[in-house]
Amino acid sequence: MCQISVVVEREGEEEKVLDNVTSLDVVADGVVLSTFFEEPKEVKNVIISRIDFIGGKVFLGQSPTS
Repeated sequence: MCQISVVVEREGEEEKVLDNVTSLDVVADGVVLSTFFEEPKEVKNVIISRIDFIGGKVFLGQSPTS
């Protein structure tokens, strides 16, 4: 089984948000990330900018409305 890492891209830099993400839910003001052993983590004012399926990484960018 392969889990995903989630990063936020800001000014060309990647900031790791969470490793081993098992689910990602899009909510009104961002995303909620879940793992097997931690409480869900909400990341506000972001959108999914791209997904690298081979690399196992989801890239989040700043929401245009924030």
